[in-house]
Amino acid sequence: MTKFRQWIKKEKYQTEILLKSIPATVTTLFVVSVICMNLLANKTLLQLDWIALDGGILISWLSFMCMDIITKHFGPGASNRISVLAAGINLLTCLIFFTASAIPSNAGDFSGFDRIFGGTWFILLGSTVAFLSSAVINNVLNHAIGSAFKKNPDGTAAYAMRAYVSTFIGQFLDNFIFSIIVFVGFAPVFWDGFRWTVLQCATCALTGAVAELIMEILFSPIGYRIVTKWKNGSVGKEYLDLVEGGKSK
Repeated sequence: MTKFRQWIKKEKYQTEILLKSIPATVTTLFVVSVICMNLLANKTLLQLDWIALDGGILISWLSFMCMDIITKHFGPGASNRISVLAAGINLLTCLIFFTASAIPSNAGDFSGFDRIFGGTWFILLGSTVAFLSSAVINNVLNHAIGSAFKKNPDGTAAYAMRAYVSTFIGQFLDNFIFSIIVFVGFAPVFWDGFRWTVLQCATCALTGAVAELIMEILFSPIGYRIVTKWKNGSVGKEYLDLVEGGKSK
């Protein structure tokens, strides 16, 4: 128990330093994008036999771009910490939304509001598990690919490779894990037998990941400019000195 307390104390201290080190704009955009993904996922934009896309695709690229930026400069551990923070804030936000939807009102018909913001518990469970799992895999894979570029780890080719590959795999796993949990696990029980096959989950996860990768490719130059500016400006030196002796990933 003593070692566990020490670990908690260490994580708390490092997270506090990290939150002071990462520019607030990136942290804010990341947390807001995670919350918005959860809300936008309530609307299906496209549904065919071989592909299904929800509104979350409009902003999911921002979440993964922020993780790529944080991982590149601060390391995968830092990105994992911020991902857990974002997931926690999202859960708190969903609780507040649910409370608001559960309170009766005589001012008008708010059934649409209640349906969207009230949410479904197993969809929230699936999205949280899928996000955290894919975030950790994305961050670790992003760092591993970057480490393979020995000659020019800070070049555009290295950044593009680590961002594109990790995003594609991370997005695929996010979509696939969510689909399995919701449409294979819970939907048949709570939605009158409605279900997807594992093949449908895999196919939709793949096509969705391709669509999300295209968004990442379009916006990744912004991420590269940000990490280059951070490196040149020694952003987050206190955290880097604490965990890596001042060496950026």
